[in-house]
Amino acid sequence: MKTELLPVTSCLVAVLQAVLQMPAAVRDLVVSHDEQLLFVACWSGVYCVNIQLLVPSFSHDAGSGPTELKISTESLVAVADRVSSLLVVGSVLLTLCRTDASWSLTLYQTQRTSQSDPCDLLASFSLPLVSPKVQGDTESRCVLVCVYPGDLLTASSPPRPPRSHYSLQPLLFRRLFGAEAALSKSPVVLCGLPDGRLSFLPLRIPGSRLRILHSLEQSVVFVGASAVMETDAGCAGCLIALGKQGRAVLIRAGRAGLDGGGGARFTLGCVPGPVECACMDQSRVYYSTGSDLLMVDLWDGSSGTVGRQGDMVDEASRSNPAALVTPISLNVSGVAALHQPTCSSAGEVQLLSLSVRGRLQSIRLPVGTQEDGLSKRPSSQVGRSVGDILSAIGDICERASVLKTIIRSKNQILKQLNQVMNISFLLSNRSESDLKPVRCRGSVRWSRLLQRDSLNLTCVLENLSPFVLERGWTLSVTVLPLSCPLEAGGEASSMNYSFPLGAFGPGESVEVSLPVAAAGDASFPVTVTCSLLFSLWRFLGQEEATAPLDLQSACFSLPLNTLTVDWLHALRLSDPPAPARSSSNLADLLQGFISSRQLQCRGGGQASRPEEYSARVRVSSELLRDALGLAPGSPRVSLLEWLLSEGCGGVKTERKGIKTDGSSSVICGSAPDNAAVKLTAEEVNVEEKTKPLVTMEVQVKSSSVAAVCGLHYALLRRIQVHTLRS
Repeated sequence: MKTELLPVTSCLVAVLQAVLQMPAAVRDLVVSHDEQLLFVACWSGVYCVNIQLLVPSFSHDAGSGPTELKISTESLVAVADRVSSLLVVGSVLLTLCRTDASWSLTLYQTQRTSQSDPCDLLASFSLPLVSPKVQGDTESRCVLVCVYPGDLLTASSPPRPPRSHYSLQPLLFRRLFGAEAALSKSPVVLCGLPDGRLSFLPLRIPGSRLRILHSLEQSVVFVGASAVMETDAGCAGCLIALGKQGRAVLIRAGRAGLDGGGGARFTLGCVPGPVECACMDQSRVYYSTGSDLLMVDLWDGSSGTVGRQGDMVDEASRSNPAALVTPISLNVSGVAALHQPTCSSAGEVQLLSLSVRGRLQSIRLPVGTQEDGLSKRPSSQVGRSVGDILSAIGDICERASVLKTIIRSKNQILKQLNQVMNISFLLSNRSESDLKPVRCRGSVRWSRLLQRDSLNLTCVLENLSPFVLERGWTLSVTVLPLSCPLEAGGEASSMNYSFPLGAFGPGESVEVSLPVAAAGDASFPVTVTCSLLFSLWRFLGQEEATAPLDLQSACFSLPLNTLTVDWLHALRLSDPPAPARSSSNLADLLQGFISSRQLQCRGGGQASRPEEYSARVRVSSELLRDALGLAPGSPRVSLLEWLLSEGCGGVKTERKGIKTDGSSSVICGSAPDNAAVKLTAEEVNVEEKTKPLVTMEVQVKSSSVAAVCGLHYALLRRIQVHTLRS
């Protein structure tokens, strides 16, 4: 119960007689053996109420309504936190509570003089809690029952045995709880816990403790006992426990061996769940699933049952339980609690139940209904059952379709992760000198946008591997100048560009464009580092903005290759200068002479500073011809064309055509800093000790020192790389 109002009803007159208002929500209640006291367990303790106060006097007007009693803290007889269940054994009150670390079973001595006096604490026993994953619903009510050996309960109890008290066969009692408990005729308390453990405690054995009898691995809902044979004389030969999800265990005394000994036999079974509440008579279990009330015959129907038209059954057939046969529906729904059933002399069974709406109802089962009528339903109910079955089949098909979709999606994710692992191993298991199967190549060209010139790099990502790059991969390109002007403070800043990739199969390529430098920028050479990034969140379809901080870094990087853009890549070509005319105008010559004299006068009569800087590179003509495959007729022109078109550093320059003068092998252009540049190639004879050596000389001239140095470095880099390869 989860209410503070406790209604009290008389079964004889079927009228609500009293309503108790408790200080807190009611967890459990139990009546003393003499039926004089009512013990009510709340979350903070146990309260005691005299039942005589609840019975109205003869002068009480039935039409005035039930008696309302407010129970105060003066009726508190035992202070305990989180009380789950109660049990009264003689004059001993037992409470089962849950603490932070264990289950606690506490014994109190009740007072016979006054029900308001506190109970005396006798002893306390504990059982450690299991793991929280196995603990189950700790708010569920625990089960407390007491079992006695033989006819001890009948001899010491009123004519009607109290609820939750059972007599077991002496043989079964001894095999379950030991010879000491059997010889001392000690009552044994059974505790069914929400974690599925079924434990026991002998009450009259010194030094006894809580021990585990069995585990259902699900919350224990009901513990009861059933007669096995007609000769049991009121003693139960089978102990049964039911779990929340329908798991059941039948405990009986096994057959004796050759030495006369033997143990208990545990028979496991299952009934349709969930089990909300249950009760039983000598051979049947009645339990509610919330939507229906079911009956299970524990013994084979062909062998008969106790009280069935007086038929006698042999002991051999009665001792073989059925494997929890299919339950029979009683067509009663909404049952929240069941009381111990009563059976009349004619075989009629009466069940007292409490509905989920708080209504107390009596259910009568006629004699013929138990065997024949319960299994036969009207045609309307059969049709409704068929409709329910078809609806359930449709729900199962829909859930199966959803599960198939989920499994297919997970299989696809596993395949893609396998591709990711293969690509990672393929790229990380190679040295820097090896060509990687996934790599980048580039080409540069000058473009004009909004009246501004800029050098753009087209980066082409090639997939030469047998694997597919799918979602989650990103191409990362980092542009870093190796030099910077002095006014920038001597520190070069890098720029990073990211390009998410889609489905990128073997043999395919992807082009991306990015700016490298603007006109007038002299920060060359520039390194372009290419790498692949894999993000697990992007692979799973999650957005980075909504991802937790600790999972945003769930990515890794695989370096590909590095491209280099130098001064020769950024050189813009122009038409070569026109050859000097043989006959020049006298006025032009005179104007040139006057201009030169004016410049000398401005310098104070001293010689003017040189306006051009130059640098040269010489290399053997024979070595170049063999290494580069230059044409033997015009090596000078071929050398210049090769220098300007060679894809050094993985980068080529997109030029429509290289313009030379055809005879002097001179190429003119402008550097990135807009300075004029002239490249000249000619053959030069160098005197050696043995014989003269024919060399090819490439000369760079410009008014910019930075341009001369940058172009000289680019020339040396190209010639050294290719001569070393040859």
